[in-house]
Amino acid sequence: MALESERYVLDLCDEVLGTAGRRQHAFEWLQGDPSPRTGRRKALPVDAYYPLLRLVVEFHEKQRSEAVKHFDKPSVLTVSGVHRGIQRRLYDDRRRELVPTHGLSLVIIPMSDFTVRGRFIVKQHEADLEVVRNALRDHL
Repeated sequence: MALESERYVLDLCDEVLGTAGRRQHAFEWLQGDPSPRTGRRKALPVDAYYPLLRLVVEFHEKQRSEAVKHFDKPSVLTVSGVHRGIQRRLYDDRRRELVPTHGLSLVIIPMSDFTVRGRFIVKQHEADLEVVRNALRDHL
């Protein structure tokens, strides 16, 4: 499951950084598109936020870089008026644009940087720590 891989990688980030990140942190300035029905916007959470380091870490699973039938249903439109795959790209772009404008660094760690079998990361703790160290090297 993707959440298992995300949890594993964020735990590695905590280990490398020596502090626990706030999981699924929401900023008031990072919002999704308004609902056509209610006009309300939902917060777009980030995977992990490290306040003392002014750092946001995003883990990008397979569906962030390629179409995945389970997630991308072209006939089902989101509040953004597009299918989920396009909306995900729009929201990822929004994070990439807005996080730095608020004085925070953004590090994106793609699942493809790890050894993957099927939908899961093959856990190799030392090798995976090195992947994360490399991704976070500017923040150590």
